[in-house]
Amino acid sequence: MTLELHRPVLVGQIHADGSDYVVEATARECLALTERMMLPAVLSLRCSFHLVRETGSTIRGRGTLKARVVQTCIISLDDFEADVEERFSVRFVPAGSETDDLDPEADDEIPFENGVLDLGEAAAEQLGLALDPYPRMPDATLPDTAVEPEPHPFDALRKLQRPN
Repeated sequence: MTLELHRPVLVGQIHADGSDYVVEATARECLALTERMMLPAVLSLRCSFHLVRETGSTIRGRGTLKARVVQTCIISLDDFEADVEERFSVRFVPAGSETDDLDPEADDEIPFENGVLDLGEAAAEQLGLALDPYPRMPDATLPDTAVEPEPHPFDALRKLQRPN
């Protein structure tokens, strides 16, 4: 599997009081993310992480994602540029030790192997989570349409009724 945005960090490099990292996508990486996210374009992506060791091999990551993307409006079907900004919190856990907790309020768990975190993949995942699933261009409105009620199946019979 080829990752669009690969930024490996050794767990051993994370300081006891925490370490800061920034992932910024190149033009080529933005192009690859465009395809992965099925968007008209990813223009920029910058993601900052503050990593802190928790118990055992678990690493807590807090950060901020900032991206500029082109999305397609669900109303007008026109493409438009949009800023994506998101604060997030994740937990990096050794592969195979993920919890089965389905709590939507719990931090996402990102598995890692061989003592290496991939902050690029984590940034790409955060972008995917932060995108509006129903993008709407500013000031886009649904067209006014007059909806005629469907005829009732017994309307034809009512016309055949004899007046009293």
